[in-house]
Amino acid sequence: MIDNDKTQDDAVKKELDGVPEEFLDKSDAETVEEETSSLDQALDRLREDLEVAKQEVLYAKAETQNVRRRMEKDIQDARAYAATGFARDILSVSDNLERAIAAIPDSLREDEKMKGLVVGIEATQREIAKVFSQHGITRIASVGIPLDPNQHQAMMEVPTDEHEPGTIVQEMQSGYMIKDRLLRPAMVAVARKPD
Repeated sequence: MIDNDKTQDDAVKKELDGVPEEFLDKSDAETVEEETSSLDQALDRLREDLEVAKQEVLYAKAETQNVRRRMEKDIQDARAYAATGFARDILSVSDNLERAIAAIPDSLREDEKMKGLVVGIEATQREIAKVFSQHGITRIASVGIPLDPNQHQAMMEVPTDEHEPGTIVQEMQSGYMIKDRLLRPAMVAVARKPD
């Protein structure tokens, strides 16, 4: 009988050869509890990793949406302000037409031979103003209002008691806006107190 028990012990030892030693000294309940605890910790780590991954995906989506919005705004701005360079160049043509109209004396305006020329120049000026209006180009108001450094460029000061200091008293060159951006500042003379 003793030999039979020894044979059984040897068979059990053979079966337990592949089992880690830490599990051999403990009861089955302790082993299951440790394995469960280990699995819970692994599951908690996986949940944390999943939360981190979810946050990263949300940040990536938000960044993609911000990039898309910026691109859409850039495209809208490019469309809205595409004519800026051309408009700046045409402003000098408009200025010259204004000077030509202002330089025509009343006697020539009434002369039948020159009337057609005067009407043609005035019609051209009106057409340019119409085209500017169609493209969102507007003239900046200046004379009689306070100087706005965002729209006006003070070229000189005029000593006077007739106007408050800082009021624009003369416009030397018209200023223009294209939509909500400055195309060219108005060049003006500003009132100041006399010495």
